[in-house]
Amino acid sequence: MTTELGFEGLLRELAPQVLGALTRRYGQFDVCEDAVQEAMLAAFQQWPARGLPDNPRAWLHSVAARRLVDLWRSDTARRRREETLIDVQFIEHDELPDQDDTLTLLFLCCHPALSEPSQLALTLRALGGLTTAEIAHAFLVPEATMAQRISRAKQTIKSAGLQFELPSEAQRSERLRVVLHVLYLIFNEGYTTSQGQALQRADLTSEAMRLTRMLLELLPDEGEVAGLLALMLLTDARRAARTALDGAIVPLAEQDRALWNRDQIAEGVALLTRTLGKRPIGPYQLQAAIAALHDEAPTAEATDWAEIDALYQVLERVSPGPVVTLNRAVAMAMVQGPAAGLALLETLQTDERMRQSHRLEAVRAHLLERVGQTQAARDAYLKAARMTASLPEQRYLMSQAARLLQLPQP
Repeated sequence: MTTELGFEGLLRELAPQVLGALTRRYGQFDVCEDAVQEAMLAAFQQWPARGLPDNPRAWLHSVAARRLVDLWRSDTARRRREETLIDVQFIEHDELPDQDDTLTLLFLCCHPALSEPSQLALTLRALGGLTTAEIAHAFLVPEATMAQRISRAKQTIKSAGLQFELPSEAQRSERLRVVLHVLYLIFNEGYTTSQGQALQRADLTSEAMRLTRMLLELLPDEGEVAGLLALMLLTDARRAARTALDGAIVPLAEQDRALWNRDQIAEGVALLTRTLGKRPIGPYQLQAAIAALHDEAPTAEATDWAEIDALYQVLERVSPGPVVTLNRAVAMAMVQGPAAGLALLETLQTDERMRQSHRLEAVRAHLLERVGQTQAARDAYLKAARMTASLPEQRYLMSQAARLLQLPQP
């Protein structure tokens, strides 16, 4: 018998298919998306009690189509209403098309005309099947705020006249970059939440991986899609070891590697092996290769930091940015010593993009401690703690500062 969790997984798989079919037929993403959400709610309420329909996808499509009828019946323009009703009533009993519009839907939700927060919210709602309340909870904002954000995103699609169609070959590369970035951001927010009580949200990381896996099935020859999925798998494989029983953060070097998910590591490495050297290298493949070096090392001491540093140098050329430089500073410190890492960090001190992030100060604190500048390291830990809204990270950074206070001063 299908469990309630099974119903939820099936609904999340079917929702974008039904939304794609309706949007392709009617071209009104905003009302079609509302109708699909209401059909999913009806399924949540009815399927656990009544059992799974013979054709769940057709059931959702029929309920959503009837909701469209109800919406259009309230239209004051009689002629438009009658024309629409005739069309809907015809289609409601028509055979559902086999065409899968999920990829088109993903490109629409990640259209460059939408802001990054809107892209995130709309992707999770339209393709992830999450409710507005669930998305609001994930990003720690009031439900009303998230509802407004989603509403504005749908209005932007409507007012800008964005078409429900795959981008042209000329546009596809750039649009795919945006799609991958949105999925990457969803994963990162789940892996290390930006604020709140929890360090990680498994629901977001799992959803990001599910959507990326789906994208890889649709675009099997795109190396960067495979690279992103590999990166997610190799990173998420460490999830069980990242916190102690009391919820305290456990740094990578101190984690119990027996808790790492070996099946995910094997799948991630296999994806990389199939991709690297056969297609143009990209930033996600490079990051996945770095993650693989961490995951395949039997101990922290056995980590091949020289190879990791070399990969970060390539990544800086392929996709330069302050976060890449920050991570490379850690690798450089492991290869050339902490002073070299600190020197590289100095190049980021005036970067405006790092002003709002606590990570620069956290890494700086770690390297200052390694060179013996205990007081400066303690100050940096405290400054980093003040800059983050994540309570687990605050507690970890404060504990590091407190630990240094107890050490004998030089």
